[in-house]
Amino acid sequence: MHNTPAILLLTALLASACSSKKEDHSTESSLADLKVYDGLEATLFASEPMFSNPTNISVDSKGRVWVCEAYNYRNALNPKNPVKAGGDRIMILEDTDGDGKADKSKIFYQGTDVNAALGICVLGNRVFVSCSPNAFVFTDEDGDDAPDKKEILFTGIKGEQHDHGMHTFTFGHDGRLYFNMGNEAKLLLTATGDTVTDIHGRKVVNKGKPFREGMALRCEPDGSNVEVLGHNFRNNFELVADPYGTVWQSDNDDDGNKGTRINYVMEQGNYGYTDEITGAGWSVRRTNMEKEIPFRHWHLNDPGVVPNVLQTGAGSPSGITLYEGTMLPEAFRGQLIHAEPGHNVVRTYTVENDGAGYKATVVNLLEGQKDQWFRPVDVTAGPDGSLFIADWYDPGVGGHQVGDLDRGRIYRVASPGTGYKIPEVDLTTPPGAVKALLNPNTDIRYQAWMALKNFRGEAEAALLELWHAENPRHRAQALWLLARLDNKGDQYLQEALADKDPNIRIAGLRATRQMKKDVLQAVGKLINDPSAQVRRDAALALRGYNTTAAAQYWASLARQYDGKDRWYLEALGIGAHGNWDLYFNAWKKSAGKDWNNAAGKDIVWRSRSRDAIPLLAEMIRASDELEMLRYFRAFDFHTDPSKQQVLTKLATEFKDSRVLYALKHMDATRLNITPALLATLNKVLDENKGKLEFVELVSSFRLQNKANDLLDICIHNPDSASGKEAAKTLLGWNRIDLFQKVLNGGNKDASQSLIRALWPHMWNEKTMAVMRGIMMDSTKDIEIRSLAVRTFSGPWEAEDYLLALARDNKIPKDLHRAAVGVFQTAWRSNIREDGAKYLRLPGSKEGASLPSIAVLVDKTGDASKGKTVFKNLCSTCHQVNKAGVNFGPDLSEIGDKLSKEALYTSILYPDQGISFGYEAYRLRLKDGSSAFGRIVSETEDKIELQYMNTQQTVKKADVVSRTKMESSLMPSNLQASMSEQDLVDLVEFLQGLRKGNLAAR
Repeated sequence: MHNTPAILLLTALLASACSSKKEDHSTESSLADLKVYDGLEATLFASEPMFSNPTNISVDSKGRVWVCEAYNYRNALNPKNPVKAGGDRIMILEDTDGDGKADKSKIFYQGTDVNAALGICVLGNRVFVSCSPNAFVFTDEDGDDAPDKKEILFTGIKGEQHDHGMHTFTFGHDGRLYFNMGNEAKLLLTATGDTVTDIHGRKVVNKGKPFREGMALRCEPDGSNVEVLGHNFRNNFELVADPYGTVWQSDNDDDGNKGTRINYVMEQGNYGYTDEITGAGWSVRRTNMEKEIPFRHWHLNDPGVVPNVLQTGAGSPSGITLYEGTMLPEAFRGQLIHAEPGHNVVRTYTVENDGAGYKATVVNLLEGQKDQWFRPVDVTAGPDGSLFIADWYDPGVGGHQVGDLDRGRIYRVASPGTGYKIPEVDLTTPPGAVKALLNPNTDIRYQAWMALKNFRGEAEAALLELWHAENPRHRAQALWLLARLDNKGDQYLQEALADKDPNIRIAGLRATRQMKKDVLQAVGKLINDPSAQVRRDAALALRGYNTTAAAQYWASLARQYDGKDRWYLEALGIGAHGNWDLYFNAWKKSAGKDWNNAAGKDIVWRSRSRDAIPLLAEMIRASDELEMLRYFRAFDFHTDPSKQQVLTKLATEFKDSRVLYALKHMDATRLNITPALLATLNKVLDENKGKLEFVELVSSFRLQNKANDLLDICIHNPDSASGKEAAKTLLGWNRIDLFQKVLNGGNKDASQSLIRALWPHMWNEKTMAVMRGIMMDSTKDIEIRSLAVRTFSGPWEAEDYLLALARDNKIPKDLHRAAVGVFQTAWRSNIREDGAKYLRLPGSKEGASLPSIAVLVDKTGDASKGKTVFKNLCSTCHQVNKAGVNFGPDLSEIGDKLSKEALYTSILYPDQGISFGYEAYRLRLKDGSSAFGRIVSETEDKIELQYMNTQQTVKKADVVSRTKMESSLMPSNLQASMSEQDLVDLVEFLQGLRKGNLAAR
């Protein structure tokens, strides 16, 4: 249910709605469609009507599956969906006879305060439920499967009924709770309403001081000692800690950018969703910007951003677990298993060491083949080692909407023919509790951990057996408890720090920090460790130590950096945070003249020490252009005033592109502009006039005397980055007067261009007011006014603004069709539904208004009759199988490209989506005449235009101006030539035009 690109979601929903009558969505059919890893079997554990729409699951020590339902998920955005008045439910599903199928269900809790809860974690008699704005703890004190107590653990979390809010809790092997929250959560409050302050004294608020966007956190089981582990995620849906204390999670990209990822959460790391310093979005232009959007999305070229373990392309990453059982094959043991509903798959990530970090490869565990409704959203292990998978089961995923409220499935993956038998657990003795500690089920492991903690010294002998075992994961589990033993804990920590296994040494250092022992002494033992991963954690452990000894340790670790391992470099940066001058100077002194190599340059690039600033300039002087960009970008992360002088010197001593970049990276608000610098600035502006660089410098130096130059760029380059950024700068300066001068000047082409330049900024109230003024001015050209209406399409703020105008009957009648086009092509269903209430939809030839597109897509037509409609009305512009006129796009395979929804949109509201290459142009010629049509050919001296079946050739020398039209070449009232049934038949015919489907032609 999380974050598939909106157009894919809408297409999926509508396509499924159209075909649901023909498809079989029974449990038998969906189960048969699943492909499971060789040697395993997938069976249906439970399904509707026991429950529906599962968002998250937890399996308790009895093997029962607890489910968060989301029947009431975002119903405000889809008025057609019914509402469960009593609120959503927390369900308990039980298999009483061990056959692997639930035969009993009960409601643990129901209420509107858990509507669309995104997380559930059962630990003993406590049930943690995450539902923004609250994180609840329900306590069942008498074991009757009903809560005796409901408490708020945390509150104030934003993102109510939003996927990007508070997510689930899980129990770590170190005895702490781990949880995360997406970028809409904003902040964390205590139950009494105070802002949570973490153990490092930082307010848990994502406003950039110091945290940004989504966060990964941990705390004690009672909610105390909160610590932010990492930040600047987008929608990190769930995390898990392995036995060594390494934390893993998935994160979701902005829809449509193919940048979803798997993270190793390096403690205190910044993960780059937004600019660390400014908070700017990833798409904002910056120096040394990554070439490919999936990497640009995470600011991976910026110093101070932790790398990704794996980028998994498009998708909707959801629940994740770490499998500690033995029932599944070796490929899954000790590995991350992840639910990915966007790809209809549950898969494992086989993790390998990669320098100081990790890399991973993908192995599919369970995948939907033809049934695209398989939407696995969570995965967790049962007490017997089998795996339980929650299937949201829906035609779409993400975007706050849902297409099916009544279905939902839970599958069990196990060895073939294996019944569901729950192992006996004995927590009354230390040996029994140690055995239970190794169970793959989180609840059993939690109860065992608490029992062993309470046994104190009595548990030592049983834990020692585990500590001396061969399996390093089991040894690490023992260590976290042995480290707590009175008078003995230090001994085991020292043994761990000297262990032959690097993962045990890492766990030993982490346990030393958790127990607040002598961290510097522990780091001193590991600074020359052969494992880069151990040294990585040693660097992280130095964070916050403002001593000469710590600085020397850091310098020693930095001298071992190989100049290639980004994980190691970022660990050094995290460790030095807050003490950069001290640590950097210790390294520089130890490196001496040898600092200027690949490794040393990287450390300078990553450093935030004031003493790194002149070294950056030295590196720029000696670098090629690619390196130069990297080093210039590093200046943006320095706040010391000395960088202004260093950049000024660079700007005035060179005559190449370094001058431009030196100017771009100055902070003009803190700069003393000397005559020499001003002359340099003016020279660069003259050289770049009309370019994006010109706009950036004018904006940065706040040169408001260049406002008219920016306006010219808007008009002459409206669709380029320079035009859009120029408009943005003028909006920031509130130069609405300049916009009005153009819009009221009578130049239609200039007005159209300016509107296009302003279009990307329709979230801005100033822009909306400008567009409203154009709409309401009946003296203006109707094409200009219609274009102004269309700019309200896209940003929610703009759509809501236009809808309010429609509700108040303030949209002029001659613009109703354009406004209806905005509403009917909106992604949010409430905009489509409400828009149809207030404005008359296009009419058929019978004169009556057509129903909304959402209603039309549910209708079934006669493709053979639609073919006749096409020949009569559409073949004068379009071809199918070479029959017809080659003017508009060829429609021979249009059914493979567009859903029914998109086809109706193209016919009823053609201006809303003009196909690339089929834009109309108007050419003004020297003799005062004009030429109009689609450009089909252009050479150095001629332009060939086509309109319908007429072609015209124009000499370029005769062209005075060229203007791209904002209206489609397709007639805007084509539906008036058809009955409603004709239209439905036509779309049925077009939908059947697919590759190889000759019968439809």
